[in-house]
Amino acid sequence: MRIRPGVELANLTDVGLERTNNEDAFGYWEPESDQEFLRKGRLAIVADGMGGHDRGEEASRLAVEVVCETYRESQTSPQESLLAGFHTAHERIRERASEQAKGESMGTTCTALSLVGAQMWYAHVGDSRLYLLRDGELTCLTSDHSRVMELVRVGIVRPRDAETHPDRNVLLRAMGIGQQLQPDAPSQPLELRDGDRVLLCTDGLWGVVGDEQLRAVLQEFSPADACNELVRRSKERGAPDNVTVQILKLEMARAGSANSLEVIGS
Repeated sequence: MRIRPGVELANLTDVGLERTNNEDAFGYWEPESDQEFLRKGRLAIVADGMGGHDRGEEASRLAVEVVCETYRESQTSPQESLLAGFHTAHERIRERASEQAKGESMGTTCTALSLVGAQMWYAHVGDSRLYLLRDGELTCLTSDHSRVMELVRVGIVRPRDAETHPDRNVLLRAMGIGQQLQPDAPSQPLELRDGDRVLLCTDGLWGVVGDEQLRAVLQEFSPADACNELVRRSKERGAPDNVTVQILKLEMARAGSANSLEVIGS
């Protein structure tokens, strides 16, 4: 994978120990043109599909492809481009579902970030997550669109009980499901710092590997080694679902040579 200096990137997906096919998908994109790179920056995305007869796999693949394509072609701001990609992918997945077997829906989670210089925009629907590790502290930047998290928000379920609640995987929002898509997106970008680490992952990781373990691995390992270690720890805990991770480590001191390209990542 060819990327410009400024980040160290790695990504990995694994079917897990109980599934027979991988319904997760991920992508990374940046423009070929240096001029476009200054405007659009980098795009990273993960998705976790749902639906029978391989339809989840198709939904997550479509989400990644359409969001990347729309972001690439859009002439608006990074955040507007991300949201346009989400809404276009939502409609594309709904159209594909209607073309196929009647009565079978298909949908996917989707979490994507745009990094322009040190400014990170992001958009999110479902329960794939975006984490930030800064100065040894791990913060989850997204809020799951699940039934159990809604119960947490209204005070019915305690936060510490949410991870083991039987409804933790019941989604209230997903791309391709329902008439209208309601993704979450911040009104302002997050300013990243040199050394920050950003983790995109599906629930196959965070559902079995807790936040303290995520923090420790991101802190200790390089992005490529952290991807391998996180998948390994997920498998140690049974890996009942597909596992997908994508990690970006900010290395702003290396970003000066904007015209040079190099190979980094897994």
